[in-house]
Amino acid sequence: MTELANPPRVLVTKIGLDGHDRGSRLVAAFLRDAGMEVIYTPPWQQIDHVVRLAEEEDVDVIGVSSLSTDHRLIPKMMDALRTRGLAHVKVIVGGIVPDEDVEELTNAGVSAVYHPGSGREDIVAGVGRFAQDAQAEKEGEMA
Repeated sequence: MTELANPPRVLVTKIGLDGHDRGSRLVAAFLRDAGMEVIYTPPWQQIDHVVRLAEEEDVDVIGVSSLSTDHRLIPKMMDALRTRGLAHVKVIVGGIVPDEDVEELTNAGVSAVYHPGSGREDIVAGVGRFAQDAQAEKEGEMA
């Protein structure tokens, strides 16, 4: 990971009704171990709460875990982020996402989808790159 002026700030969450959070807790620990600041929410978050928390905590990346069809809510979350002026915040999705749904998420603005079996190093490196991009975009907006 390239050295950043500020440590990456990552919000790890679950939206919708999926309560299985073992994977998201594990990823949050990976990111913390890599020196990132992680804000972790319990399951069953609503989109408006996640967007408000992302704004309040000034996050660079939001990681959403999905083990059911809750990833289908993410395009709505992407719209809410843009509406709140948070288009620079990168969103990644991890978990069970059918291949046929990946294009819809990408078209909505999701930076990456990590399927089961994705390696720790790949996730950490990807989040680091996305945080760097988010920080650069935010600086550009402020200039």
